[in-house]
Amino acid sequence: MAGLLLVAAAALGSGCATTSAPSVAAPTKATVPTPGDPFEAYNRKVFAFNDAIDRAVLEPVAKAYRDVVPQIVRTGISNVLGNIGDVWSAANQFLQGKAQLGLEMSMRVMTNTFFGLGGLLDPATEFGLTRRSEDFGQTLGRWGVGPGPFVMLPFLGPSTVRDTAGRLLDDQASASRIPTHDAARGTVSAIQILDLRASLLGASALLDTVALDRYSFLRDAYLQRRLDAVYDGAPPLLEDPGDDPSGPAPANAAPAPAKASEPPPKAGSRP
Repeated sequence: MAGLLLVAAAALGSGCATTSAPSVAAPTKATVPTPGDPFEAYNRKVFAFNDAIDRAVLEPVAKAYRDVVPQIVRTGISNVLGNIGDVWSAANQFLQGKAQLGLEMSMRVMTNTFFGLGGLLDPATEFGLTRRSEDFGQTLGRWGVGPGPFVMLPFLGPSTVRDTAGRLLDDQASASRIPTHDAARGTVSAIQILDLRASLLGASALLDTVALDRYSFLRDAYLQRRLDAVYDGAPPLLEDPGDDPSGPAPANAAPAPAKASEPPPKAGSRP
């Protein structure tokens, strides 16, 4: 559910929300699937389940975490988790053939590790080494793998078939894989979820006031965000075949008028 709200925050921050009407409950009947969402009836049920878990458990715990834990501690936790994630981002930059960005991300990791007390601080940002997060789903997209249908995963939130496959490898590079004991891994996973959910408390409150259909809003925002991520913010434009002058003419188009034949010019005359 935190992933859902991350998408919402990105969409709201970019001006995707244009209505201020109050939220309404998702339709109870299966709706006609939209392009890219053939499993909409199932996805809506999973979304409702995830939303209930978030409102009953994640959101209250995240609020308590925000109110009790000092800001400096929460910032340090976010920095450490982000620094670990930057290692995998650098690897994906190289896998996508973006060597310069891969080197910059590698420098960012080394700077924050050695000069930022193991990642607690973020001096790399001050040095101009901006975080450019990448995952294996984006790498598959750069290799030409299509996104496939939209899928809402239980507990994990929005995804596509391609991103779900990429997530299997992303999880192996997660910070929760560093500890050797299962109990420690579970603790790190809980901290990751809690840290992300606490950072999105404002987005969840705003989403309730701007989205008529929260499911459709989050789905469309996720698909657009992933498309932009694969193409680094510059996705290719979709061309209309009817705009191509070299393409076939429409069936109801009127034939072009025939030009009247003209006699050849006489010798010595001006054209």
